[in-house]
Amino acid sequence: MIKFLDLQKINAQYGDELKAATSRVIDSGWYLLGNEVKSFETHLAKYVGVKHAIGVANGLDALRLIFKAYIEMGVIQEGDEVIVPANTYIASILAISDNRLKPLLVEPDINTYNLDISLVEKHITPRTKAILVVHLYGRVCWSEELEAIAKKYHLKVIEDSAQAIGAFYSNSLISTNILTKNRKTGSLGDAAGFSFYPGKNLGALGDSGAVTTNDDELATMVRALANYGSRHKYINEYQGLNSRMDEIQAAILDVKLRHTDSGNQRRREIADYYCNHIKNPNIFLPIVNCQLSTVNCHVWHIFVIRCSERDRLQQYMTDNGVQTLIHYPIPPHKQGAYATLNNMSFPVTEQIHSEVLSLPISPVMEMEEVKKICELINNWLKI
Repeated sequence: MIKFLDLQKINAQYGDELKAATSRVIDSGWYLLGNEVKSFETHLAKYVGVKHAIGVANGLDALRLIFKAYIEMGVIQEGDEVIVPANTYIASILAISDNRLKPLLVEPDINTYNLDISLVEKHITPRTKAILVVHLYGRVCWSEELEAIAKKYHLKVIEDSAQAIGAFYSNSLISTNILTKNRKTGSLGDAAGFSFYPGKNLGALGDSGAVTTNDDELATMVRALANYGSRHKYINEYQGLNSRMDEIQAAILDVKLRHTDSGNQRRREIADYYCNHIKNPNIFLPIVNCQLSTVNCHVWHIFVIRCSERDRLQQYMTDNGVQTLIHYPIPPHKQGAYATLNNMSFPVTEQIHSEVLSLPISPVMEMEEVKKICELINNWLKI
C-alpha cells in the first residue's frame, strides 16, 4: 500500500535531532512559556519575514485569537462581516463565527480553488471589516487587486496559512522585467494564522499553531489573550483563552523548520512529475501559472485532482494499493454546524467538493511510487 502520508518515515529523517530536542526539554524541567518557544518564535518570524510570531495551541486558535484581538482593540466589533472563501476547511469559518462575527462566503476560482478575488468587491457592505484569505492546498491566494480593495475599503486582510508554510508571492514588474522581492505567506496581510498539525508541511508531533504579524499592538494583544488574557501573572486584563504552544512541540518544530524548504522543493518535484505524466482526459489536473520546480509560489501541501467519477476513481486506487483522501467532501455551508447557511447555493464550491481527490505527496515518496500512481490513473477506464 502506498500511504497517503507516511508520518513515521517523515519524522525518521530527523529522528536523532527530534529525540535530542525532546530530551533537552524533559531534562530542563520547564515545559511551558520557556526558551524553546522563544527560540522557535524567533526563527519562525525570521523565516516568514515578520516582526512577531506567537506560538499557540493550534491553527484554529491562531485565527480565533487574531479576530478576538481586533475586537479587544476596537478595530472590529461583534456583528461585523468577514469575507471568506466558501471553498475552505470549516476552521476558517469557525474562527469568524466563534467571535460573533458574520462570515460572508464568496465563491472560489475553479482554476485555483482559492478565493476568486474578482468577486470580492461586490460583497463588501458598510459592516465588512476584514477579508480572510485561505492559501488552500499550499497555493498562495494574493494579488495587487486584493491589496487595492483592502486599502480602498480600509479592510484588514488576515491569512489562513495553515497549509502554506514557505509559499511565496512574487509580483512581476512586466515593464522592466524585474522580479520584486518574494514575500512569504504569513507576511502578506495584516496578520496570519499557521497550523502545525502533524500532517502539515511543517508538522509538530501533536497540535500546535502560530500567529504572525508586523503589528506590535496586535502581537501584544494576541500573546495576552492566548494566556488567559494576562500579560502579568495573576493579572487578567481581558477575557482570554488558554492557547499556548508547549516547549516540546516548539523544540520539535525548531528542528523541522530547518528542513521545510527542502521538503517543499521535493513536493514541487513530485507535483511537476504528476502534471507532466498524468494523461487521462477524465482527470482535471491543477492549473498552474508558474514553473513548478523553480518558482516557490506553491508548496503542494496537498496535490488535488478533479474527476466527475471521483468515488469510483478512489475505489479503483484503493483496490490497486494507493491510499487517497478527499479534501473536503462536504462544503462548510452544507454542514450541520451552519444549518442557517444550508439553503445557500455556491455551485463552484459544490462542484469542487464533489469532484476533488487528493493524491499522495510528501518529501519521502519514492519516484517508483509516484510513477505507479501516474500509470494507474492513466490506465483508469481503459481496463
